[in-house]
Amino acid sequence: MKNSYSNIFPFNKKILNKTIKLLNKKSIVCLPTETVYGLAGNAYSKVAVSKIFNLKKRPKSNPLIIHYHDINQISKDVCLSKNFRKLYKKFCPGPITFILKKNKKSRINHKACAKLKTLAIRFPKHKVVRTILKNINYPLAMPSANMSSGVSPVSAFDVYEEFKKKVQLIIDGGQSKIGIESTVVDLTEKPKILRPGIINTSDIEKILKLKIKKKVNTSKIKSPGMMKKHYSPGIPILINQKKFDNKSAFIYLGKKFKYKKNFFSLSFDSNLKKAASNLYKTFRLIKKHGYKKIQIAKIPYRGIGLAINDRIKRAANYK
Repeated sequence: MKNSYSNIFPFNKKILNKTIKLLNKKSIVCLPTETVYGLAGNAYSKVAVSKIFNLKKRPKSNPLIIHYHDINQISKDVCLSKNFRKLYKKFCPGPITFILKKNKKSRINHKACAKLKTLAIRFPKHKVVRTILKNINYPLAMPSANMSSGVSPVSAFDVYEEFKKKVQLIIDGGQSKIGIESTVVDLTEKPKILRPGIINTSDIEKILKLKIKKKVNTSKIKSPGMMKKHYSPGIPILINQKKFDNKSAFIYLGKKFKYKKNFFSLSFDSNLKKAASNLYKTFRLIKKHGYKKIQIAKIPYRGIGLAINDRIKRAANYK
């Protein structure tokens, strides 16, 4: 049965062929990944990359993540390292992005990497985007499918709310399982985490057998997710809240306020992975309900809780 959203399609062979045709024509499509949904275009094309920046109203200084099917496709674009190979073998395809030195002969459009000498690359795990990447001869520039600094989409319908018919084709791949963006690790010098994610620092340290630098100078944007204001639902957010002000939406972990109005639990069993997958969905739900402010109770600073806190702190930088 066809849905009422004329540009949202289930994935099948016909849609695969239509998607590839659009990408070959330098058009932009929306694809699901295991983290969030993304706006995809030919990373070698100036036209396609420019369309992505224009659609998102994205600052030119904020680089895009380039998506590949596998390691065999990247040697012309980036310089490989031992640390990269170790992490690739363990975590890819999956929710991890690598910052590597850009190969001088790379065909990646300079706008996609914000004219930096580095490149952010990822190997997504979702079967839809992997199938598409396997059937084209170029990588995809693919940031989250939302307006710049806003809440990332975790469903095809979130994308429709953002762009309506401005995107010709949105593939419905179900709700994103992880629900927050990939971990970003900079491997150009001593490894350091630029953006936390579901793959945490200790996971990476175990593979590389070294300590990872945790404090990062954010004065220079080397990857997406480093801007001070990001992931914002467009209303003020107060974090580490202990008392409810009787008028805001209150986000918390657990089931203490399960049946109370204005309270939104990210996970009734306080599971941080579930909390991460529900964070953006909850932000959007609260905004739809017309709340003017969000209070968020303290989220534990452990495991994926580090990534959740990173997202809500940037979302709280409301202006």
